[in-house]
Amino acid sequence: MKSTRQQRAWYWYDWANSAFITTTSTVIMGPYLTALATQAACPDLASGEVCGAPVQLLGFLPVLPGAVAPFVVTVATLVSAVLLVLIGAVVDRSPAPHRWLGGFAWSGAAAATAMFWLQGDTWALGAWLLVIASLCAGASFVVYDSILCRIATPDERDRISSRGWAFGYLGGGLLLALNLVLMSSYESFGLTYTLAIRLSLLSAGLWWAGFSFIPVFGLRRLPRAGLGEPVARPGVTAAGPFAQLAATFAGLRQFPNTGLFLVAYLFFNDGIQTVISQSSLFATGELGLSTSQVMTAFLLTQFVAFGGALLFGRLAGRLGAKRTVLLGLVMWLLVVVVAFFLPPGVFGWLLVLGSAIGLVMGGTQALSRSMYSQLVPKGREAEYFSFYQAMERGTSWLGTLTFGLVFQATQSYRFALVALVAFFVIGGLLLTRVNMRQGILDAGNELPRVM
Repeated sequence: MKSTRQQRAWYWYDWANSAFITTTSTVIMGPYLTALATQAACPDLASGEVCGAPVQLLGFLPVLPGAVAPFVVTVATLVSAVLLVLIGAVVDRSPAPHRWLGGFAWSGAAAATAMFWLQGDTWALGAWLLVIASLCAGASFVVYDSILCRIATPDERDRISSRGWAFGYLGGGLLLALNLVLMSSYESFGLTYTLAIRLSLLSAGLWWAGFSFIPVFGLRRLPRAGLGEPVARPGVTAAGPFAQLAATFAGLRQFPNTGLFLVAYLFFNDGIQTVISQSSLFATGELGLSTSQVMTAFLLTQFVAFGGALLFGRLAGRLGAKRTVLLGLVMWLLVVVVAFFLPPGVFGWLLVLGSAIGLVMGGTQALSRSMYSQLVPKGREAEYFSFYQAMERGTSWLGTLTFGLVFQATQSYRFALVALVAFFVIGGLLLTRVNMRQGILDAGNELPRVM
């Protein structure tokens, strides 16, 4: 099936933001922020030693430098879990959601671009910029995800969502490849290693900002609501977004399967997000691999994920999205267990693990998005997708907090990683209890051919 012009424009935001998610959030910023904090706390630390002196995160919270990155993500996700729900209520009342998409995207890209100036003892500034960029990214995802309901029919959504994720992995992988060349051959370009890292951070911010113009301008003429007639909003008047927000919390009881899916997603997606965001720390801090090796592994992951997202989209057409996501969660569980036993210093095993992650990474996330879109009442897309993003960030803080606390207690990223098994198990069990057919009918939506 061919994609419409609006669907093709929609894909480009995955391409745009994936550069920041991949290059900055996943690969570079964690180890770089850790290195800056370590240098500030332990300037005379010998190579191979772990810094035991704390730094003051946000000016008052003493944490070890090795735990700074996960705790920064914790702060960002706690704040965004509250803000995103209100943002969704506001966006649904706006006749121009593309403007909100552009505003959040370009604000986040500005913070990401400013990371170029991080060096020396500026780790605290880096922490704040990461918080701001993460908040803006999450807000833009609320708008972006909600638009899926406006541009695709129920039978198209698994395919469209999977293509968007695949397109994003392709874009993120392309920039990561360019940055890998820069960081691997920095001397031949007359650069220092630190400057190469800073230029890579700069490129991700500029990429995010530049390619966001395509979806923002391509989605200017969206239908006001989702395909079909919108459902009523019980109790909502013209009082404003706060009244709408209060009514949403009360009205969610009318959609029990939607609520159950959100709780399941809250757990299993947290496991996924924490593995992705903290894997570079695991590879450098526990396996003793270089940043260039980690970037190579992530580059492989990105391109495998491109095919994996498309493969899972096709599987969903045969098995249904729910069964396909459950299969993906079993594979995620195996990835975490195998990672615990990886020997240090063996780059080949990291490539194998990266390939396995790539196979399931995009598919589980893309299909979760399209599954939830079937459970969202028409005309309330951004409002309900704000819950979706808030659930993602509502436990992302718990996953990164768990990861950070286990590291604090054991000073081992292996035990921190394997602690995430619980998130996949709980999330998967809850997902098995979601009745998709009843949930779709309760939301007033058309049943797709395969569920």
